[in-house]
Amino acid sequence: MMRHPADGEAWKEFDRTFLEFATDPRNVRLGLATDGFNPYGVLNQHHNTWPIFVFPYNLPPWKCIKKEYMMMTVLITEDPGRSIDVYLRPLVDELKDLRTNGVCTICNGFWVEHKRLYGMSRMQGRCNFWLARWKVCYLGHRRWLPWDHEWREKDKEFDGNTEGRLRPREWSGDEILDQLNQLDFAPFGKTVSRIRPSTHMNWTHKPMFFELPYWSKLKLRHNLDVMHVEKNVFDTLVGTILDIEGKTKDTIKARLDLERMGIRIGLWMNRDNDKARRDLAFFFMKPNDKKEFLKFVSSVKFPDGYASSIARCVNVDGGKFTGLKSHDCHVFMQRLLPVGIRHLLPEDVLRHHIVQVLCKFEMIFPPAFFTSIMHVMVHLPKEALLAGPVNYRWMYPIEMLLGELKKSVRNRAKPEGSIVEAWVQ
Repeated sequence: MMRHPADGEAWKEFDRTFLEFATDPRNVRLGLATDGFNPYGVLNQHHNTWPIFVFPYNLPPWKCIKKEYMMMTVLITEDPGRSIDVYLRPLVDELKDLRTNGVCTICNGFWVEHKRLYGMSRMQGRCNFWLARWKVCYLGHRRWLPWDHEWREKDKEFDGNTEGRLRPREWSGDEILDQLNQLDFAPFGKTVSRIRPSTHMNWTHKPMFFELPYWSKLKLRHNLDVMHVEKNVFDTLVGTILDIEGKTKDTIKARLDLERMGIRIGLWMNRDNDKARRDLAFFFMKPNDKKEFLKFVSSVKFPDGYASSIARCVNVDGGKFTGLKSHDCHVFMQRLLPVGIRHLLPEDVLRHHIVQVLCKFEMIFPPAFFTSIMHVMVHLPKEALLAGPVNYRWMYPIEMLLGELKKSVRNRAKPEGSIVEAWVQ
């Protein structure tokens, strides 16, 4: 039973590694989160403000991750990009000072969300596959299946090859730190060339948090944000099933890739009289079924405060959705989608276990369907075991706090000043 991050394996393993820390009644576990937002709320404005929040996890479940206990430590006045460590320097120095001088004992438990840090702590081997010259997709999820699973021997149903590789091994924090210490990175700065040698693989810099003496010992250093993962999975899945222009992954290029790979003949381009035509795939909803599905969604009523008016985001005649927020996608995925499509798609499209779901998807959708966000779903179950319930680790509380900060902006010339003044008051 998990009710709190303290019930997760990452918390317990840290206690076993640092026994003195665990027995100190003054110990404090901190989480850190950051995300950018436009303080003006105007879409055509390119300005972004990035507040960095720190919050204690040493609180009971009914108080943990509440606005009253979040501390804004830094306010960055531009998109920090890969130079975010420059802005984090004062915060990291304070964390080191707190631990060294004994003011209190600090453990930065989890990095909740920064979109550019997805998967940094994993290094679980390559499972991506380059398609032609236009897109990289992430296939090979059969590696996570049991060794004797029948799908490992199938070829034409997947990428044309059988799968004999084992599950990628996980790298410890100490191994990652040793690797980073052997690399020579360019200094920070927007004018500095970012051409990386091949020896650097995907590493762009050594994260500043590795300066903390306990950082490499954490079993989970950077947490995948389920909120953004869920929204991106929703956009990809629903956009492809409904064949929404600009959202679907079943494009002409995707069909040509299937021909080049020699798999799924039924999805190849239909050529007739020197003309190529993309026929409807079996996983598409037929036009009448699409209208029925959209009418069902537009007719659903929710209790007050449970969700926004999803009906206003449905365009029945246009056959698409517009303006869905992250929480709308969450409600849609959890409540509406299983009910709305159960009689419109083949019964075996959706499965319960995530690895089997992804493998099943590989047999259904074209390779272009498998973006990096689709792949990271395979890591979510383990993160739940390591870090505990998702409601302490996703970005919804942070997003709600950002909404409160937007209301503080009165002076468009100095939005950051307005936010800081309101926060201090």
